[in-house]
Amino acid sequence: MEAKRIKDIGNRDASQLTNEQVRVVIDDQGGMVPELSLRRENGYLNTHWIPYFRGNSGEAYHERKHKTFWAGALLYEIAGNFPCLPAFGVPSKVYGAELDVHGTTAHGKWKPETHGTLEGRAVYSISTLVGAVKGLSYRKYDLLLSGHPVHYSALKVRNGGSRSYRINAAWHNTIAPPFLEKGCLIDVSADRFATVPSPSEFDDTGRLERGMEFEDIRRAPMRNGSTLDARVVPGMVGYTDFITGAIPREATIGWSSVVNPNLEAVYVSFFKGPKSAAGSDIILSFNDLWMQYGGRKFTPWALTQGGTDQTFCLGVENSVAAFANGLEYSLANPTLLDRPTTVEIPAGSERILYYGSLAATYEENLGSGILRVESAGDRIVLTGRDNGGSQSYAADPGFSEIAKIVEELG
Repeated sequence: MEAKRIKDIGNRDASQLTNEQVRVVIDDQGGMVPELSLRRENGYLNTHWIPYFRGNSGEAYHERKHKTFWAGALLYEIAGNFPCLPAFGVPSKVYGAELDVHGTTAHGKWKPETHGTLEGRAVYSISTLVGAVKGLSYRKYDLLLSGHPVHYSALKVRNGGSRSYRINAAWHNTIAPPFLEKGCLIDVSADRFATVPSPSEFDDTGRLERGMEFEDIRRAPMRNGSTLDARVVPGMVGYTDFITGAIPREATIGWSSVVNPNLEAVYVSFFKGPKSAAGSDIILSFNDLWMQYGGRKFTPWALTQGGTDQTFCLGVENSVAAFANGLEYSLANPTLLDRPTTVEIPAGSERILYYGSLAATYEENLGSGILRVESAGDRIVLTGRDNGGSQSYAADPGFSEIAKIVEELG
């Protein structure tokens, strides 16, 4: 196992963590994770999205020079997965602060504090960030445990101010080729779903009916009156849509998954469900699917305004937020599908969000997708949809070992 500091092709400072199963790269800028790669024969297979349009000149984003094409600093830097706090989605003006797309944690430059190895048990990096909202600060632990095909994150949110805040919290996982292909299968822990109401950024890009609630992701309502099996990734079809799903209150684990039957590989994000929440936990309410299948005919997604969208990726995101409509919208709409859209950070308190992203191959039984994800002590068990067969992996699905390490690291 190894933890080290690197610079990527765009001259970005980053931490690289490697164990026997996976390799992960975490950028200082925005906490972006452009790489979560699983070992495959003599190399690695990256599951995460690295956009063709990512700014890799080594030059920092300059609004006057770059905005015409990129439309904002986030698109210049975006990749893979990243935390979105205290806002998720469109810009918001709240608590005396102007929050850009996906909030401070996606835009700020995280300050690396330390990295290293813990006696063969784990490799880690720790970074910190001061928020735009007065009093809010963040401390992030990225970890790999020995033998686990999982990137673990623990994100502490500290409110050192004199007033309570209600905020969004989300993890913006985005997968792409070479892992993502036509025919991949999506599954989530949610059991009720909704599409984004109009007006939204998806009005001109989507094929799903707007502002609809439904109970089966395999029968999502379309604008032409028919239904869509949104589980199946269709490839580039010229549409970009967004679905949110409510995680059941009785869930011990919240999760989302994508299976690639051709590669016999699986990507799973998991986190504490409502039933396993402790007092200081931030519990995510929703599985969100951002289905970027070629519907954005404008830059930087396309090469020119009105051109061909070049970008094929899938956001399997998880949040406490109302769609990706920003914190202002969530504060005005405190529940969605009977789930909270914000989490409270009381004055003088600290809350923590635990999160895991698994990338691995499987031997059998998962080619039809994932029926459920369960904890079995020091293993996580994925049960296939068709015949009830399962595959298990070394993991810490309850985050008990991660919590101990976080306490040890301070």
